[in-house]
Amino acid sequence: MAPKKGAKAPVAAKKKVEKVVNPLFEKRPKQFGIGGALPPKKDLHRFVRWPKVVNLQRKKRILKQRLKVPPPIHQFSKTLDKNLATSLFKVLLKYRPEDKAEKKERLLKRAQAEAEGKTPEFKKPIVVKYGLNHVTYLIEQNKAQLVIIAHDVDPIELVVWLPALCRKMEIPYCIVKGKARLGTIVHKKTASVLCLTSVKNEDKMEFSKILEAIKANFNDKFDETRKRWGGGVMGTKSQSKTKAKERLLAKEAAQRMT
Repeated sequence: MAPKKGAKAPVAAKKKVEKVVNPLFEKRPKQFGIGGALPPKKDLHRFVRWPKVVNLQRKKRILKQRLKVPPPIHQFSKTLDKNLATSLFKVLLKYRPEDKAEKKERLLKRAQAEAEGKTPEFKKPIVVKYGLNHVTYLIEQNKAQLVIIAHDVDPIELVVWLPALCRKMEIPYCIVKGKARLGTIVHKKTASVLCLTSVKNEDKMEFSKILEAIKANFNDKFDETRKRWGGGVMGTKSQSKTKAKERLLAKEAAQRMT
């Protein structure tokens, strides 16, 4: 008798392969009960009691996202791009002002020259200018060629008016990340604003290219920045609630149409 169509052929029973257990290595499962093995490490990030400073920083960051930020303050969140910032800082490092050791050495040489009866040759060096009042004076006198502002100055009111002044005086300005990074150039912990009044002949080509890029990114985009508000970004919970409400309203509107 021929086998029925569609009937499965009998499957041969699989042989159970016995695992070879090495008697030297016994299986000892961990017991995580009281007095037993220590539990595996967990991410306890949520349960950490953070310092007040850290909590304030985080709350401030969230508030800036939630609340509507006016354009003069929001412009400080748009900083110079990484490649342009690195090339700018390379130029700035060439014009670092003298530190305490260099100043001491210079004054010693000057004193020795005066003691020998020689007139010391003194040439004014080309260096980066810093200090808010000093930089403001240079901008007002139209001596500044480039102004570099830090994005994280606290309180922001100290520098919030600087971009407007630079635009009025037609001086190129840029906003870069990190007052601490600006501080390293002038041998300080932090610096809110730096300024270049002139550069050496060998750096003029590179400096002019940087100025053009900075003008295109900041000075020429004034009309865009003065209209662009920041913030207004809600959390995930409130976003999902609003989306659910919108879906419900759309459903009701569709029902009315039918």
